[in-house]
Amino acid sequence: MSSPSPDYTLYLVTGRELLPPGKDYYESLNESLEGGVTIVQIREKNTDTREFLEIAKRSKEICHRYGVPLLINDRIDIALAMNADGIHIGQSDMPIEIARKLLPAGSIIGVSVNTPAEAEEVVKGGLADYVGIGALWATNSKKLTSPVLGIRGVGPILQTLEKTSIKAVAIGGIKSSNLLRSLHGAVSPNGRALDGIAVVSEIVSSHQPSVVAQRLCQIIRASKDQPFNLFSRIYAEPPTAQVLVDSAAHLLRSVKEYRPLVHQITNNVTINQLANATLALGASPIMATSPHEMEDLAKIPGALLINFGTISDKEGMLAAGHYANLERKPIVFDPVGIGATAYRRTTANELLNTWQAAVIKGNAGEIASLIGSNEVKSHGVDSLGSGFSSPKEILCALAKRERCIIVMTGETDYISDGNLTVKLSNGSALLGDITGSGCLAGSTVATFCGAENKRSKRSEPSSGEVEGILAAGDMFVGAIAGVLTLTIASELAAQRPEVHGTGTFLSALIDELYNLTPEKIIQRAKLEVV
Repeated sequence: MSSPSPDYTLYLVTGRELLPPGKDYYESLNESLEGGVTIVQIREKNTDTREFLEIAKRSKEICHRYGVPLLINDRIDIALAMNADGIHIGQSDMPIEIARKLLPAGSIIGVSVNTPAEAEEVVKGGLADYVGIGALWATNSKKLTSPVLGIRGVGPILQTLEKTSIKAVAIGGIKSSNLLRSLHGAVSPNGRALDGIAVVSEIVSSHQPSVVAQRLCQIIRASKDQPFNLFSRIYAEPPTAQVLVDSAAHLLRSVKEYRPLVHQITNNVTINQLANATLALGASPIMATSPHEMEDLAKIPGALLINFGTISDKEGMLAAGHYANLERKPIVFDPVGIGATAYRRTTANELLNTWQAAVIKGNAGEIASLIGSNEVKSHGVDSLGSGFSSPKEILCALAKRERCIIVMTGETDYISDGNLTVKLSNGSALLGDITGSGCLAGSTVATFCGAENKRSKRSEPSSGEVEGILAAGDMFVGAIAGVLTLTIASELAAQRPEVHGTGTFLSALIDELYNLTPEKIIQRAKLEVV
């Protein structure tokens, strides 16, 4: 019954121990297939051979009624005895070379992998039909023998498969609440995506497995119907610098018209400055940190800024990002001082694996730490040296890896969506002499992204929200507007006669943000497409 091109879209791994009270295993399997499961693997780690064989035979009959292949986990003797459609083997199970010789021609063979090196070995062997990549998330349905990969650990593995016909299925802790995050984030830098997702407890432990399977299929279809465009507008032709400046400048009117709520979880050094800057631009700030508020706050249109300068509210950051994704609300992530400590790097990794950022903003040292480059060093929260020799290449690579807009601030600012990169040359030297100037940039970027998000949502059809985690609107233009606004305001503030140093400069900066107009932005912007 095995097909040369199995459909791996919704891959069910059974686990009878997870069945809810009163639910029959065969009834659950049948309902799962009715709901849209496309391939099934029978996993029985603690069952004797006779019982395993009986379960596999009856499961095969049910699966084949729906035209769905049935695979056996590990036990090649069971697979041969009941003529299964294939097997799935782990790194410590029977070598694939022997399994391929023993199984009938055309049998499906999948192999578990946890690292790019393991995937490369599978590619070299040329005998596998697919790889099972995991664990994606922490899971209680199976004792893990390898580290949890996280969403962003899948891309390098997929990269090894790019020139092959080997399919890829992600497994481990996947459920409807994190499925879109999994599908969006688990992509190679060149766009190689997953061919399917494997689910265990979300389906097996349900009293209504058909409903759950349908819901999972609906989410997968939604993700395929909406190409992941990296939060940037799809232009008919590459935009000119003037088009981008005009778009960014006019977004200031949207800030004042829509007054987006800019929820800011930030370090306690800059809370007051960020709140005042947000108000000066015409938006509404809130500095809530309790995880208990995050679901309600995410429903108010606007944006979320997560600045982990003091990392004292990690649980709030995790919850806020999760709910912001569900509401398609842009998240601006500012990994302040990420290179300073191992804890900061671990925390950033956890946050970025949990939710999808629309924009990541950092100085050169922070960007270097994120991408794993030694070209730029940092000292605490400050970047050292002259920056990257090829900022465009670095930012494009990071944007493609993180699937979002990247903003790198400094004496010269750069913004990239992975395809288009711009260089911004505005700004006063005094901006770098005040505490939290980088934090202010994150706040202004979040303000404009929030206005763009709210404007775009209002222009969407009223028939209902589009399923997704991608923030509505052009976040690339929002990021440009946020950086230009702050840097141009800083130039105007520095020219004021009452400014004699950093103290008077900061007050003047808030005033200039308040008095800024689209015309001033257009007149003074120094933007170059690179």
